[in-house]
Amino acid sequence: MKCGKPIYLALLLFLSGCHSSETVTPEETGEMPHGRWEFAFFTPKALPARVTYVGIIDDKNVLYSYRTLDSTEDSWVTVGTWSNKVRRHAQFNKARHPPVAMLFCWDSIIDKKTYETRISFPESLRNKMRISTGVDRYGDKAWYDTLLFGLAPGGKVRVWLQNTVGGKGSVPVEPKKITTLSGDKLDGCKGSTLASFDYSIPDGYSDETKEVIKGKTYPYGEW
Repeated sequence: MKCGKPIYLALLLFLSGCHSSETVTPEETGEMPHGRWEFAFFTPKALPARVTYVGIIDDKNVLYSYRTLDSTEDSWVTVGTWSNKVRRHAQFNKARHPPVAMLFCWDSIIDKKTYETRISFPESLRNKMRISTGVDRYGDKAWYDTLLFGLAPGGKVRVWLQNTVGGKGSVPVEPKKITTLSGDKLDGCKGSTLASFDYSIPDGYSDETKEVIKGKTYPYGEW
């Protein structure tokens, strides 16, 4: 739908500056030359988190609401600091046009907290997603068709653009604005948690996580 009335996404609508009351289905807007773009979340190795909700407004003023999401996997190449070599693909996390604004809720298992991240994206990102980056090994056009979101301890979030062609790493994205909230400051994500943060093992962490954070001071890395 176009900018509509879901109270849950009021902040997202505010971020996008979308005020039109007209409605349109996503199908009426067409798609990108390469079809739908994807988005995926990951965490550093053994520092788990889970995304529970995503809202997106694209540059056609279509609002997307996701509750069924691809899993948030950890990255074996991301230990102690970020790596641009991470690659992910999505089954459910897809949209038709580049994003203007995004809101997502996530439970950080390592922090035992729920976070709410709000992002507004620059026009430069949308321009990159519309222009082919060359050709892949099959001779087909290559694109920046995937947004990657890294979720780290302390509620830290980083964003990259992933190219269809691998090997050169992903390109960092500097959001127009990014804000992450937690605790009593939660708004759109209040009550969204799907984690109890009450684990069966004494301190709540797996042996792998204990090994990764051994000797480190919270938030366990340079993020």
